[in-house]
Amino acid sequence: MKTRIAIIDDHQLFREGVKRILDFEPSFEVVSEGDDGEDALSIVEDSKPDVVIMDINMPKVNGVEATKQLVEANPETKVIILSIHDDENYVTHALKTGARGYLLKEMDADTLIEAVKVVSDGGSYLHPKVTHNLVNEFRRLATSGSGGGTATIATEIRRPLHILTRRECEVLQMLADGKSNRGIGEALFISEKTVKNHVSNILQKMNVNDRTQAVVVAIKNGWVEVR
Repeated sequence: MKTRIAIIDDHQLFREGVKRILDFEPSFEVVSEGDDGEDALSIVEDSKPDVVIMDINMPKVNGVEATKQLVEANPETKVIILSIHDDENYVTHALKTGARGYLLKEMDADTLIEAVKVVSDGGSYLHPKVTHNLVNEFRRLATSGSGGGTATIATEIRRPLHILTRRECEVLQMLADGKSNRGIGEALFISEKTVKNHVSNILQKMNVNDRTQAVVVAIKNGWVEVR
């Protein structure tokens, strides 16, 4: 069955560009479009999409408020926020309201397609640049106390070879670096499908739901280098 998608964005040209990218993926079907968060609830009720791609900045009802309303009324609907903001405050606020993904509008086509697939399968997806910024913020908070205390992140990297293979450790490090599946594949000279298999194995072995949780756990345990 195809993944049914709704696109909510007040910029028609951008919306058409997103639709054009999604139409190239045989497993996707764009079933509805809207230009404001105010329309999101009725659009979802009418077209029953699996995934809603929602712009964060819209004139009447913004994407965050629309997401909150959508998730409260339709808990099974998965929302991916589109934004120009990579600040962690925007990201955390969007995720708290129920969004399952957060993409920057500078994304490439592969990132958009990857995000929709991950979210439609029940996972969460953050734009690689956003992941990198969150990691840096986590590092800053963890290495600075209220009075300029000492670092609390382990300085010695202890690869989790007790649960992951060496290749999976490499992939985990690259997830912490904010690389996409495509970027990891190019760096390791392996296919994106192989990368996806490694990521799935990592999540299962680490008992986490998505790559962001995997990175946070890895940092806390000193399994990756934060750079």
